[in-house]
This record gives sequence, structure tokens and C-alpha cells, in this order.
Amino acid sequence: MSTARHVATIDLLCARSFPAERAASEAGTSGPGYHLAELASGDGFWEDDGTRRAQEAEQYEAECAALASVLAARWGEPQLVSLWSTRVRGGEGEEIPEPWRELSAGVGYVHLWRSEGRWVAVGVSQHGEQHPFQLLAAVTETDPP
Repeated sequence: MSTARHVATIDLLCARSFPAERAASEAGTSGPGYHLAELASGDGFWEDDGTRRAQEAEQYEAECAALASVLAARWGEPQLVSLWSTRVRGGEGEEIPEPWRELSAGVGYVHLWRSEGRWVAVGVSQHGEQHPFQLLAAVTETDPP
């Protein structure tokens, strides 16, 4: 997918109302106060010495940086927010609201903006060696934990 398509998806999510209950959408998942979209996904299978995996990681990070650059031109420089402590706190039993719980499960940090009363976050997820890289976007009215 292209950066232009990613931006179009984010614009759609920003304009869309939030559903009353969690449900699948054409872009990912939506629920009370949030939309979470998978903008791009890898295949997740690596049979070499890790070179291909490293290249794919670089590709997804570059794609995320390009998207963040386009969004920064619109909304200003993003905050870079680590989700590490959110993941740890959730693992210790603290209730983490969506979409932050799901994002923190695989995304190390997000580029984050505030626009028209909503948070917009983009980041790269990778849940482990057997899972694909994903470029994710979240639009939510829930403040980051």
C-alpha cells in the first residue's frame, strides 16, 4: 500500500463515529471510543539467517516514518510515546483501555498527534518471530495511559 492510501484510511477513521460495541471493520477493529486499523502486514515467515527479517523490519519502520512525515506536515511534529510501560502495567493486572492495550502488546512506540478532540497514533507492531510485522494506526478519544 502507498502512503496516500494509509493517509486516506486514517482520514476515514478520523471522520467515522465510534461504535457502541467492539466489532470488526474493513480496516481492522473498532469499539467504544476507538478505531484500530492494520495499514500493512508482512508474511511473518523467515527461513533464512534473519537477514530478510531485518530487512522487513527496516521496511516497516521506513514506511511508518514516511507516514509520520506526511501527517506531521498536517498536524505538526508528533509526540513519540513509548508503550513499554503500558505493556508492563497491563501484564501486572492494570486495566488498560483499548486501543492502547492492543497496541502495547506489539508496538514499542507510536507517533502520536491530537486532532479535533481525537488522538491519532501510528506504529509498527511485531508480536514475535512467527508473527508478521504490521503498520498500525489508531484513532481514539481515549487519552494514552
